[in-house]
Amino acid sequence: MTRTRATSIGFIAVLLWSLLALFTVGSAPVPPLQLTAMSFANGGMIGVLWIVLGGGAHRLRNTSWKVYAFGTTGLFGYHLFYFSALRLAPPAQAGLIAYLWPLLIVLMSGLLPGERLRPGHLLGGALGFAGAALIILGDGTRFGGNALPGYAMALLCAFFWSGYSVLSRRLGQTPTETVAIFCLATALLSGIAHFALEETVLPDTAIAWASVVALGLGPVGLAFYVWDIGVKQGDIQLLGVASYAAPLLSTLALILAGLAAPTPKLLVAAALITGGAALAARASTRPGKVTRSSDA
Repeated sequence: MTRTRATSIGFIAVLLWSLLALFTVGSAPVPPLQLTAMSFANGGMIGVLWIVLGGGAHRLRNTSWKVYAFGTTGLFGYHLFYFSALRLAPPAQAGLIAYLWPLLIVLMSGLLPGERLRPGHLLGGALGFAGAALIILGDGTRFGGNALPGYAMALLCAFFWSGYSVLSRRLGQTPTETVAIFCLATALLSGIAHFALEETVLPDTAIAWASVVALGLGPVGLAFYVWDIGVKQGDIQLLGVASYAAPLLSTLALILAGLAAPTPKLLVAAALITGGAALAARASTRPGKVTRSSDA
């Protein structure tokens, strides 16, 4: 597979993740842990089918259990926080805060051995958090009301996924087939936690059922497989820059679906978050950056 083709495949993940908030809202009233279990079960079955048809089962045998534990923790934790955030806060605002993760990846990766944290990274971080602050502080009733726990979940979500993504670079190359195990294990853990902590609520409309299925097929399924191919065999820098467009695409999808209003504050916040991330990415691509040959 060529580098260009792998990068193009990775771009599919960005487009799919821009629909995550829309499908999550559409899946209501399914509780977060149950939704995680249902969607990841679908996503895992995509991988199982791919492994069976492609004969890739043998590539899973030499993978350490630590890789499976790490991947499962990353997927389970991120989506638990994400689904909870969109249940407890306005979806557009919570989604934008959660999408600080591309920016945080750039900032955190600058602290790794062989990387440099430039002024552009710091300025980009300041702009991104200014956008998040505008969302939270821009409406006093939201900040002091019931939406605050949702905003906190969204921020935890951003830190959780960015930390997972940066640390995963130290695990080395692993076959993409392992993503199927991550998904199935996440579904199992979520199911156990759901029966222990939540009351089962099945989707009560055709839209809700369709949203749950769509989550597992796209943003919580296929996206992880194509992203894995992209970051391992494609242009990682280019894919990182592309992920910064996800907040705007996600907000646009919610607005087009009538689930969010195109208010000036929301649009300015989106511009700040995306602009800050782009500025940080530009700093990462400047000449003089030290590159490690062991990067995945």
